[in-house]
Amino acid sequence: MLEAATLLAGALIALGPIALLFGGRAQTALYALTALLAAGLAGLALAALATAATARLTLPIGLPWLGAHLRLDPLSAFFALLLGLGGCAASLSAIGYFRHSPEPRRTLPFLPAFLGAMLAVILADDAFSFLMSWEIMSLLSWALVLADHRAEAARRAGFVYLTMAAFGTLALLLAFGLLAGPQGAYTFDAIRATPRGPLSVALVLALMLLGAGSKAGLAPLHVWLPMAHPAAPSPVSALMSGVMTKVALYAFLRVVFDLLGPTPWWTAAALIPLGAGTAVLGILLATVETDIKRLLACSTIENIGVIFAALGLALAFRADAMPAAAALALSAALFHAFNHMAMKSLLFLGAGATVGATGTRALDRLGGLIHRMPVTAALMLVGALAIAALPPLNGFASEWLVFQAVLLSPALPQASLQLLVPAAGGLLALAAALAAAAFVRLYGVAFLGRPRSPEAAAAREADRPTLVAMSLLAALCIAAGLLPGLFLDTLAPVARQLLQARLPAQAAQPWLTLTPVAAARSTYNGLLFALFIALSAGLAAVAVHRLASRALRRAPAWDCGFPQDLPNSQYGAGSFAQPLRRVLGTTLLSARETVAMPPPGDLSPARHTVQASDPAWAALYAPLAGAVEAASRKANRFQFLTIRRYLSLVFALLVLLLLGLALWS
Repeated sequence: MLEAATLLAGALIALGPIALLFGGRAQTALYALTALLAAGLAGLALAALATAATARLTLPIGLPWLGAHLRLDPLSAFFALLLGLGGCAASLSAIGYFRHSPEPRRTLPFLPAFLGAMLAVILADDAFSFLMSWEIMSLLSWALVLADHRAEAARRAGFVYLTMAAFGTLALLLAFGLLAGPQGAYTFDAIRATPRGPLSVALVLALMLLGAGSKAGLAPLHVWLPMAHPAAPSPVSALMSGVMTKVALYAFLRVVFDLLGPTPWWTAAALIPLGAGTAVLGILLATVETDIKRLLACSTIENIGVIFAALGLALAFRADAMPAAAALALSAALFHAFNHMAMKSLLFLGAGATVGATGTRALDRLGGLIHRMPVTAALMLVGALAIAALPPLNGFASEWLVFQAVLLSPALPQASLQLLVPAAGGLLALAAALAAAAFVRLYGVAFLGRPRSPEAAAAREADRPTLVAMSLLAALCIAAGLLPGLFLDTLAPVARQLLQARLPAQAAQPWLTLTPVAAARSTYNGLLFALFIALSAGLAAVAVHRLASRALRRAPAWDCGFPQDLPNSQYGAGSFAQPLRRVLGTTLLSARETVAMPPPGDLSPARHTVQASDPAWAALYAPLAGAVEAASRKANRFQFLTIRRYLSLVFALLVLLLLGLALWS
């Protein structure tokens, strides 16, 4: 299987140069071939998970006397499955999305190669191959972010993303340097066998949080997501949010849970609040965002925070020899990663269809699309309900598992964790409530009501390939919500590999009931829940039709105090967000509202403006950018020195270097 996966990675990367030769003439065929290869990868990864086998391969490329070591085990197979499913859906959508692109070569060569590079990261079994593949993945995704290179926002997003990617790669390079040790053990097998002390463990964990966390979107390293995702084409946004962030998650799992060895309990005390805080910050940014793609990007930050909080719980339980609880927390994190891939890819493809039909990303320019794009609206509703963690869909199932892990925290022996984990659980509950509010707002403003612009009134249904891709992802959301136990059984080999423990077999439970710990503690059955919803809704509908009065009553509709029948009198995105913005955003996001009222006699319109900023950008990145700019201006003087001053400067530096060497020796 590993040989086949390696061939698939090579074929995907090779499609890039082939696309350059054919240009836009074979665009449909190349995207269809990419989707076919990704689907084949998904099938191969699923088979590898079922067998739970580990395969190794060494290719005669890379560093001399080292080669490129590759490995396919349950952990890499699971993330290859995510890559295959997400890549297949994005490639299918790209067939229709880029059909009328004026510059097909801006994306066509890079998208399949991007998939191949991500697969190479997942298969790498030595530090050099991993870092090389990681850097290629970053550069290809940067090229895709710059697809619309003429837009100022896209160029700025590309610059910020490339800067963060370079920073993350540097952190990963230092982490693998510490892991390799003085012997230079670059293969992962040698790294596993290298002993290390508590200080080395702490440094590697911190560097992995910087390196993998910056790519995943962990706060405060998340600032590139709300810039890059809106700038990239929607199929690329689906890949970056649904798949690339999971490759970063794979890097963290591979190092911290596999290569690093046992970790002390205090590593969890650092990770759990970081994940919970990221979740709240991300979804709070989403609740005040009026750009549909930026909103989805901020929601990605929230879900990454949920996953990292669950991973922190797994580290705590593993350190305290609680294997069953650790398996529950790790399985919840992996299951939520799978669910987020399906949900967010579905929503980004739907957002791309909406933007393509209306020409705008502003929520306040949409409305009424449920009548003009009924299939897209129905599929987007599935994604919105799923990511809002409403039963019986998959988002609820995985978040429910996370909270079941939180409820096991009183058994932890450390008093600090006994206090910290429930507090983090409260933050995760707040994030879940805010997520429901954010996606009720998104769906209500974009798809319900009346059109708020002529473009929304003239919208048409999305193309067939995009609808097929969205339908496949929606089916995954429904299936994982109704039958979560079967999906968790598929993840069991990963938990067994990393923790030597797994959840009880769920397929053997009566009625396919999800029983993560014991039936006496808690159970969940998605099928019965869906049946209850269907029966209760059906009975309510029958009761209303049979018992309600059939008299026809006519009355004017409530117009929110506006006597004119205007679409602008509807609640907009800002109206929905105002209560949360005033309660939470004033402090956390520095949200400010300004009303400019003209004096009597002035015919200019009154203006109401709202400003909110990301606290990480304001507190960390803006001062850092200012310091770099100030230092650059001062260093600019060195360009205008005379030859004598240049020679004097070189001589002084040489003297200092020799002095340092003399003192060192």
